Amino acid sequence: MNPSIESASLRDQVVLITGGARRVGAQIARTLHAAGANILIHYRSSTAAATALADEFNHARAHSAAIHPAHLSNAEAPDELVAATLREFGRLDILINNASSFYPTPVGQITLPQWDDLIGSNLKAPLFLSQAAAPSLAKQRGLIINMIDIHALRPLKGHPVYSTAKAGLAMLTRALARELGPEIRVNGIAPGPVLWPEGDMDEELKREIIEKTALKRHGTPRDIARTALFLARDASYITGQIIAVDGGRSI
Repeated sequence: MNPSIESASLRDQVVLITGGARRVGAQIARTLHAAGANILIHYRSSTAAATALADEFNHARAHSAAIHPAHLSNAEAPDELVAATLREFGRLDILINNASSFYPTPVGQITLPQWDDLIGSNLKAPLFLSQAAAPSLAKQRGLIINMIDIHALRPLKGHPVYSTAKAGLAMLTRALARELGPEIRVNGIAPGPVLWPEGDMDEELKREIIEKTALKRHGTPRDIARTALFLARDASYITGQIIAVDGGRSI
């Protein structure tokens, strides 16, 4: 991609991204910042990573990034995050609901705290943050991007609560597109094997997952970030859609 074109494409737009300090969230933030956007990085406990990322952005372009901690399960968190973004930058153009809890919940061992956490981070928080952000987004004819998962359609064995939460987020994406149009576009990205879960993961299982893709390889966080950039920059007539970035695994 031509750097000069990319650097100006989102100039003066403001992005609020949840879970933006690490992993895929950080790559999305880097890509949109490189395209000219100012970034409010939400984090829960990754203080050092969030601070380092904001410093990186502000070194490249002064006053272009800020951070704000919040536990998204708290009722006041959505309003606080939107208010922090407006204080820092005076507007909000793009909301990216990226933060997510992920861990197994085998049937017979599911607890209410697990349900509350997985549904809360993957479905409840995106709903209430979108609701809080909607008035500001509407002023800019803005965009919401929800990070979903291919397992919203094909449940992941051993993860029924997580899969259910992501299925709910897929429907929420379509419902919000209908509710918030024409002022706000709402779309989703459904990653496949682009980044392995943190912690130990069996190498044979990784090979098995990759073998199920049409492209026979795993992707990278940049594949997700480029899709977010496309939705933000080039997709003004796309709303209510979920783009699978999975190397063809979902087929």
